[in-house]
Amino acid sequence: MTDTPSLPEGYEISADPARVDRERVHHWLSTDAYWALGRPRETQDRAIEGSLNFGVYGTASGEQVAYARVITDRATFGWLCDVYVDPSVRGKGVGSALVAAVRDELRSYGVRRVLLATHDAHGVYEKLGFAGLERPEHWMALVFGQ
Repeated sequence: MTDTPSLPEGYEISADPARVDRERVHHWLSTDAYWALGRPRETQDRAIEGSLNFGVYGTASGEQVAYARVITDRATFGWLCDVYVDPSVRGKGVGSALVAAVRDELRSYGVRRVLLATHDAHGVYEKLGFAGLERPEHWMALVFGQ
């Protein structure tokens, strides 16, 4: 069974795309996320517009403290990406609660498979039910030049 961590008191999760602080998310990802360093703002905005977006917000301030994005058809498949937690709230369970909320939302749609890629957070995701690919030799990628 997988953990269902609760969000610390004083925070809330929302999938309302109007609440996403696009400037803050772009800054986080383009300057501090190894997978998105240097990503142009226009690219990030297009990614937000074409995805299901989740944020964690301080209930008193409304300030966004974490972000996750899912590319999904909301029926069969999802790709979890751009998960980021502001350094000021890391270690409080915000990220785990965020990913659990994303997982549960996708499950409610009937999505059968959610993929993600991570360089260094395997243990975090494993606690939430993610596992390595059972048959990685079946998967392929098309990578366009950078």
